[in-house]
Amino acid sequence: MLKAVILIGGPQKGTRFRPLSFEVPKPLFPVAGVPMLQHHIEACVKVPNMKEILIIGFYQPNEELNRFLFNSQQEFKIPIRYLQEYAALGTGGGIYHFRDQILSGNPEAFFVMNADVCSAFPLAEMLIFQKEHGEPNSFVILGTTANRKQSLNYGCLVENENTNEVLHYVEKPSTFVSDIINCGIYLFNPEIFQHIGTVFQKNQQDMLLEEPTNGWHRAEVIRLEQDIFTALAGQGKLYVYKTLSFWSQIKSAGSAIYASRLYLNQYHTTHPERLASNKQGGPNISGNVYIHPTASIDPTATLGPNVSIGTGVTIGAGVRVRESIILHGANLQDHCCVLNSIVGWESTIGKWARVEGTPSDPNPNDPFAKIDSETLFRDGKLTPSITILGCNVTIPSEVIVLNSIVLPHKDLNRSFKNQIIL
Repeated sequence: MLKAVILIGGPQKGTRFRPLSFEVPKPLFPVAGVPMLQHHIEACVKVPNMKEILIIGFYQPNEELNRFLFNSQQEFKIPIRYLQEYAALGTGGGIYHFRDQILSGNPEAFFVMNADVCSAFPLAEMLIFQKEHGEPNSFVILGTTANRKQSLNYGCLVENENTNEVLHYVEKPSTFVSDIINCGIYLFNPEIFQHIGTVFQKNQQDMLLEEPTNGWHRAEVIRLEQDIFTALAGQGKLYVYKTLSFWSQIKSAGSAIYASRLYLNQYHTTHPERLASNKQGGPNISGNVYIHPTASIDPTATLGPNVSIGTGVTIGAGVRVRESIILHGANLQDHCCVLNSIVGWESTIGKWARVEGTPSDPNPNDPFAKIDSETLFRDGKLTPSITILGCNVTIPSEVIVLNSIVLPHKDLNRSFKNQIIL
């Protein structure tokens, strides 16, 4: 029997995703037409003997999250529960706090996945790898290769090339350690809680030596990466399964468009029915495009590549959309152009208007390059990136918006470039 745990963090973790995370919890943001979390769930239900999926986070339960959980259980015919942390407990503290729920039913192993990653999720391959490597109670980290410079932004693993044992682990090192990075997807067995419990007890003892504060909470804040993996490395317990399939973090809105491209490409093998095609009386489709059945699109519009159209979207005559995500209820009026942008819920782009951003893709000439999660500002200026329109934004006819972020409920009356419009 197997289980899966998906760590979704909390609202304080989605700051780089604003203003989009103002309207919907980041894990429910649609990527390639479905909520980010759904890609994880679809991967989990394909694993034989998967009995339950637990979602752990610090979000307050709300109507949108509850509806997603209900619909997912109905669609995938598997128990899916949300377990809310009383405080942000870290990647290790959350699963330790809910260890009784994870261990109920005596699962032989369980997956732990960060919600903000985009991946082919080779879970079955990790199970096979775990049986072939190390002792029965060993743990597996999914790893991939990054270039030397970008590896410093991730957890880095040094492996035994013959056995794939992790000999050394450093989270975001200051100098180069290894080009193998942690993908935030793990395969554990119940013994992991003994190692987390040791750290918890040490934290409690350390609290006793300090001034009395909220010691119980602070003792429970445990990070798998720094507190557990660093100690387990070199002990014959931790192994790395290196994937050659796609993987990316989804930290910023710009990375959501890149993740959408990766998932849309994967749909050719996993969900070909989700990809639009050129049909008589339909719009011109170029490359991989997802269109929700409720969208209304003029046959003279041209969409793609890498375009996702949400529920109830209206797209007028002669509209051009490329490398963009168009969210629920948006209205793209005749002959407007949307490139490298995310158009927010219920927003309107007027006739002949142009909304364009700068793509933040990895270097196409480097097979190991990853997407850079840029900070919002660099050298006192807004970092050129995709253009984001929050919900209920109105762009008038013939207005141009370039490399800008427009917060929700704004009616623009002129063109903008490289600005945050409050």
